[in-house]
Amino acid sequence: MDRFVDYFVVLGFDHSKQRGGLSTGRVLQRFPVKDWSDVPFIDGIELFCQPQGWRLSASPQQPTYFMSVLTDVDANKHYCACLSFNEPIAIQPIKQADDDDLYVDDVIYNNVDGSVHHSIMYAPKCLVLVSRHSYPDVFKNCLGIIYTVYIDNLDFKMEKLIGNLLACVEVPPSGGSAARFTLGANDRQMLQPPLSPTVPVTRSTVYQLFDQLGIQSVITLFTAITTEHKILFHSKSYSRLHDACHALTSLMYPFYYSHVYIPLLPSSLLEVLSTPTPFVIGVHSSLRNEVEDLLDVITVDLDGGSISVPEHLPRLDEHTTAQLVNQLCLVIRPQLSQADDAFTSSQLKPSPPFLLDKEIRAIFVRLFAQLLQGYRSCLQIVRIHPRPFITFHKSSFLGQRNFVENEFVVRLLECMFFNLFVKDRGPPFRASDLFDELYATMNETLKRETKSPELVLENIRNLAQQLFLNE
Repeated sequence: MDRFVDYFVVLGFDHSKQRGGLSTGRVLQRFPVKDWSDVPFIDGIELFCQPQGWRLSASPQQPTYFMSVLTDVDANKHYCACLSFNEPIAIQPIKQADDDDLYVDDVIYNNVDGSVHHSIMYAPKCLVLVSRHSYPDVFKNCLGIIYTVYIDNLDFKMEKLIGNLLACVEVPPSGGSAARFTLGANDRQMLQPPLSPTVPVTRSTVYQLFDQLGIQSVITLFTAITTEHKILFHSKSYSRLHDACHALTSLMYPFYYSHVYIPLLPSSLLEVLSTPTPFVIGVHSSLRNEVEDLLDVITVDLDGGSISVPEHLPRLDEHTTAQLVNQLCLVIRPQLSQADDAFTSSQLKPSPPFLLDKEIRAIFVRLFAQLLQGYRSCLQIVRIHPRPFITFHKSSFLGQRNFVENEFVVRLLECMFFNLFVKDRGPPFRASDLFDELYATMNETLKRETKSPELVLENIRNLAQQLFLNE
């Protein structure tokens, strides 16, 4: 089993570099002090814990919690759960100098008579957990306990809490039973691993994305990410940015997004947006004016519910789009089927958000299973190299499925993540997952649904139940 948390870090405001109330963050404490041999400490982590920069504030701010995702050189994700709060600091007065020598960052307030007053300001501090596993709710609970013990000076030893978290908690393997643990502060925590490591865990983030943007906008984003376009989210909420990026990439299952992925981009790293490669990135809305001149980027306003598409996008064909929209309306807006009824005995209602999230995902998994029917017959083994490998005969597949003029499918097959899909799922002797099982039965399922359309919703809900049980 793997460690639940690799590092616990305390970050603070670097007063020695303060200019204009702005500074940088620095590591005040970190546990363990020495790097793990298998997981080195992440340099520059302080940038992602205050994405808008480290700045003093004149009034105390409410504690906030959010999660950043960092990717190392081996494409492994590291999740940085951050609880940010303010601590008061006393700014020492300095003698008044010439006007040219005064900086706003001295935070000095002068009366008319020239006297100088002390000023109380509030500096940010962050408690951070770094992990290779995504358990945002458990991270939040653990950080909340540590914060409460620290602020309220409760009768629990901080060393014991952190030691238990780092040394005594391990993540059970996928499909294993839940692991229960305590930090030692009269708390009870639980880690519930997914049944399959390849199926994304989304909680209700996909539903939230549809709720914020609407069906057509999310379909547009779906076609954009599956044809390797650049997508930039902006919002006033860090949590919304993280959830939206995660939701959109999760809709790609059974594919795995392999390009630049930064749900919270610090303001000091905006030059990353000029990269020629595809990306999914989130920035705070305060930076909106600084990124509006990007010509080839699809921008998404999560707070306002709008998207901007600057160039032509490959679209799903009309029949597939109509089918997709119809199925999404069945689960998101079931009351539409009764809107014109003269007499209704009972009002149809959508499922609860957590289950509705899985019903939406089930529709997209079915879409890929339908589009990729027959792909395995186009896999070829190349034996001219010392170690054989599997390739995909694209022309054969496009001809068999009559997709030669389907711009969306053609672009999909050219993407980097499709090559990874073939590499991972091409071998016949491997562990199968939910998509493999659906793919094997999709042809027969579609035939039955053609004869009995009412089976469509039933099959969607059955698949959604499997996704629900996975989490």
